[in-house]
Amino acid sequence: MSPTPRSAADILSRLVQFDTVSHRSNLPLLDWVETYLAEHGITGRRIYDATGKKANLIVTIGPEDTPGYVLSGHVDVVPVSGQNWTVDPFGGAIEDGKVWGRGTSDMKGFVACVLAAVPKMLAHSLAKPLHLIFSHDEEIGCVGVRSAIADLDQWPVKPLGCFVGEPTNMAVILGHKGKRAERVHFTGLSAHSSLAPTAVNAVEYAARLAVFIADLGRNLAEGTAQDPLYDVTHTTAHVGVLNGGRQVNIVPDTAYLDFEFRTICSDNTAALVDQVRRYAHDVLEPQMQAVDPDATIRFETLSDTPGVDTPPEAPMAALAKSIAQRNDHAKVAFATEGGLFQSIGIPTVILGPGDIDRAHKADEFITLRELDSCMAALSNLIETCRT
Repeated sequence: MSPTPRSAADILSRLVQFDTVSHRSNLPLLDWVETYLAEHGITGRRIYDATGKKANLIVTIGPEDTPGYVLSGHVDVVPVSGQNWTVDPFGGAIEDGKVWGRGTSDMKGFVACVLAAVPKMLAHSLAKPLHLIFSHDEEIGCVGVRSAIADLDQWPVKPLGCFVGEPTNMAVILGHKGKRAERVHFTGLSAHSSLAPTAVNAVEYAARLAVFIADLGRNLAEGTAQDPLYDVTHTTAHVGVLNGGRQVNIVPDTAYLDFEFRTICSDNTAALVDQVRRYAHDVLEPQMQAVDPDATIRFETLSDTPGVDTPPEAPMAALAKSIAQRNDHAKVAFATEGGLFQSIGIPTVILGPGDIDRAHKADEFITLRELDSCMAALSNLIETCRT
């Protein structure tokens, strides 16, 4: 049997070789991780999903009766189908100073660094514990980690903070927008197109709601609620899907649209969705039901991920800058699991190796230098946790 890899690059290469695209099980990867941890005398605890085919893994290194820090990373990845890869996406090749493959930047690179740092965690007899949380199904709406968050919320001693290792090029990220995605189902009344006035055109009403959402987005862009740390400084509204109809001479009786809000912290996501609901139910639905009483509009929440907003003066911000050896901070457009940790009162910072611009693309990679930078930051954190 070949020796267990020890460097972050070698561990990452092995992790990449597990195809953990979100529709697949992550249990083989967790088996490997638990075997690695067992070699160091460490055991973890799994929290399974309803299918029993996926799980979160929670591991504590250090005293359990003292507040410490969470190191959080997801192990699922997005699909590779339809992409033009020139390397094996699940090969984990280490070439040209890089580790290649799906998930290297997003975000198995951070997980590999955390695992590579385990021997140092043990050697330093931590006074403050480090809690490793490896989650599933982040890529489909931060679904999997929620059971771990619920578990964490019941701990008698809450962590002092959480580091989510999404790829930031080791920049200290103190905020990202919240995201709420909704699907709206329209049920109308069909007819031959020559009798269109006697029918309820579901596509027409879906289009009218889409225009309302777009107008709301323009109002948000022109409003006073702005955050200059974001590249898009305001809350955004977006309609991504409008589906309905079969052919032009049939009035469509069903349609749906998908829309989302990405909100800065000063805007209330639920209140914005309620504005859309009120327009749908108070304006559009009565017009539909005037023709057919059975016509309806129904909302379905697809995902709801809170944002992160850690104050620059917070102790976690200062700690993150200290271990990363930086004085600056920023906010990012993409969502993470961090807001879920923050929602139960755990201050959260996004800090990890790799570049988000490489995520979800063909020939994804992370450089060995980026892994080294993360290892240095983790070493600094371990030193902090000694006292």
